[in-house]
Amino acid sequence: MNLVWGTILEPDEDRWLASVDGRSGASTAIAYADLIGMIEIGDRVLLNTTAVDLGLGTGGDHFIVSRLAPDSIPEGIAMTDESGGHLMKLRYTPLQRDVLCVEAPEARTHAIMAKASSLEGIPVVCCSLHSQMPVVAAAIKATANHLRVGYVMTDQAALHMGYSRLVKRCLEEELLDTTVSTGQAIGGMLEAVNLYSGLLAGCHVGGCDVLICSIGPGLAGSATPYGHGGIAQGEAINAVASLGGRPIAVLRASFADNRDRHWGVSHHSLTALESIALAPAIIAVPHLVDSDKKVYIEQQIDGLSCTVRHQAVFFDKVVFNQSDLKSIRVTTMGRSYEDDLVFFEAASAAGVLATQIGLSVVDEAARGYYDGQDSAMFASCNDYSEAIAEATNGKDNDLGANAMGCRPNACTSCPATCPSGARTNEPVPDNSTLSSISSEDTGQIPERPVSTDKR
Repeated sequence: MNLVWGTILEPDEDRWLASVDGRSGASTAIAYADLIGMIEIGDRVLLNTTAVDLGLGTGGDHFIVSRLAPDSIPEGIAMTDESGGHLMKLRYTPLQRDVLCVEAPEARTHAIMAKASSLEGIPVVCCSLHSQMPVVAAAIKATANHLRVGYVMTDQAALHMGYSRLVKRCLEEELLDTTVSTGQAIGGMLEAVNLYSGLLAGCHVGGCDVLICSIGPGLAGSATPYGHGGIAQGEAINAVASLGGRPIAVLRASFADNRDRHWGVSHHSLTALESIALAPAIIAVPHLVDSDKKVYIEQQIDGLSCTVRHQAVFFDKVVFNQSDLKSIRVTTMGRSYEDDLVFFEAASAAGVLATQIGLSVVDEAARGYYDGQDSAMFASCNDYSEAIAEATNGKDNDLGANAMGCRPNACTSCPATCPSGARTNEPVPDNSTLSSISSEDTGQIPERPVSTDKR
């Protein structure tokens, strides 16, 4: 660990440029205002330079540990920023901080979380890499923009969500509607004590129809079967299944990574699915134009020696569209979609599946509410939205709007006379089973179960 003093020179987008004592040139540094206070030009700062000094791939930035205004004498209170909560994150470290968790008795969401016990069948896309998250979100919003999408970040990688430029850009481009930081992770729009409670918060407080769960930036790896951050994917699958959600696994796949353990489907995904996941997940298997690579991945999936029987959905058409990401640039290990298309196809395929399931859950909740009665009983789109809110146990609350509001193409089951004009005239496909999933963009997606035979 290296701590070095430096001086703030000027802002650099969402970072700062600083001169580091004893080193030439300027370096980028990150300051989390909720941990150290506001930074100003000329401040003397204590920098953690360890990651840069080790040449780590995700690094490139120093982290500001503390600050000292120029010509000041350090005394008295340096920072006061009370959250209103009593729970601590980054516990028992020099930067431990109080947060207002959604579960806390002092939070206005406490009553909601006290009753929340199920994800009620909503799909949760379980990623193994942070860079998969925006691609999944883009695929969902491109197909069904009215669905509310939430990001749940675990604490197995970057702990401060503020480090992720992808999260910031996804919120700006409205690919994400809310964020939840769980465990020791911090910085989300909602704070939760652990992953399980964070998933429930995304559903019941955030009002989300689809959740995306992944680690933050900075995957750990050691070239060993279990010493890597990809294990978190299997843990997420278990959490989702135990709470009554529908776990969808994103394959970490690549033919641009020449390391044997990451060729085709990475050993990170294979280990998570084979050994860590104790509940069945739906595996989105992307379509590949190259027949040899397609067969290679299919053999990897068919050869999984799993504790449980997962369900693989094999796509027969390309689904990734770069324009769905709008102005967001996503790379994986420094590679763009031009360099590593299969990585992006795998994430997009999972997003397409999540959309289909998400639409089914919302539609079934509405049908269950009026128990087969004529939908004309709802005089307006707003009435229908309220009915869905009640049917989904109050997911429409002051911290999260229901996904079925009066927006274009949102009210897929609304009465034909809906005065808002938001109703689409296109019928909603029956997505109650994955075997029926099809769309104009994806064509018919064949379904094949994954073998559980031991290798």
